[in-house]
Amino acid sequence: MDFGLVLQTDPPASAVVGLMRRAERNGFRYGWTFDSAVLWQEPFVIYSRILEHTTKLHVGSMVTNPGTRTWEVTASTFATLNDMYGNRTVCGIGRGDSAMRVAGRKPNTLARLGEAIDVIRDLAEGREALVDGNPVRIPWIKEGRLPVWMAAYGPKALALAGQKADGFILQLADLYLTEWMVKAVRDAAAEAGRDPASVTICVAAPAYVGDDLDHAREQCRWFGGMVGNHVADLVSRYGEHSGMVPEALTAYIKERHGYDYSHHGRAGNPSTDFVPDEIVDRFCLLGPPQAHIEKLRALRDLGVDQFAVYNMHDAKETTIDAYGAEIIPALDS
Repeated sequence: MDFGLVLQTDPPASAVVGLMRRAERNGFRYGWTFDSAVLWQEPFVIYSRILEHTTKLHVGSMVTNPGTRTWEVTASTFATLNDMYGNRTVCGIGRGDSAMRVAGRKPNTLARLGEAIDVIRDLAEGREALVDGNPVRIPWIKEGRLPVWMAAYGPKALALAGQKADGFILQLADLYLTEWMVKAVRDAAAEAGRDPASVTICVAAPAYVGDDLDHAREQCRWFGGMVGNHVADLVSRYGEHSGMVPEALTAYIKERHGYDYSHHGRAGNPSTDFVPDEIVDRFCLLGPPQAHIEKLRALRDLGVDQFAVYNMHDAKETTIDAYGAEIIPALDS
């Protein structure tokens, strides 16, 4: 199993670079950041510094979207980083939650997202693609490589990920839901004539190593609120009891009353008081190292190829170090 580190690009950027360097020293193979231009600093500028100061770390967005940048700009930016540092980027992409809503826009449609996946990949790998109906090719790209991984929860999005994406990003670590969603993605890949095993599965969730579970839960409760934004969209689209989305995912948002993006992805987010301890425990990895190892082995058995640690709490360095010292080595065996 591979491991990734996920950060927000809060200033100073040097701290983000430092944590990514620490992650690489501890055996992490991927470094990811949020991409929301209003809330945080521009990630692609920071990716260049991360790549310069690491040797093997693959760097990418978790996640960008088709709406805040034109597709040829996204493709050219990734391709430039790859040309400079040797094909070490991954384009994680989704419909757009905070990036779009904070700027007063709605998330992109799945149709637009599906088209963008093909176009961005083709352009970044040097092939011609249609952009707004016009044929475009970036002529300087030679031997470019850009895997595009898609974030999804709902049935139509899961199907799209299986049909088009090189990887699937699931932003929660609940075992039942992981099994349900991985199966949906792989089934869609098979129906599209693809090899289901060719789709990389990445589970991303907060991890907090320590014995004080009450404190760990409070540091990670924000995650249930973030996921709840996507769940609320699914409930409005499909209904709570439609059978299209598991009730194990939808039931907990009954007490949700709006969301304040100024605290998005941060410990102590006041918009997440509706999230019960049960959801925090199911969606995250908490407790001593052995508890993390056991859950990660279960995720690996479900077909998960990478676990990406959301590292937005008060123990960033100790979590990275604990994973490097005890958890990552155990998953290599």
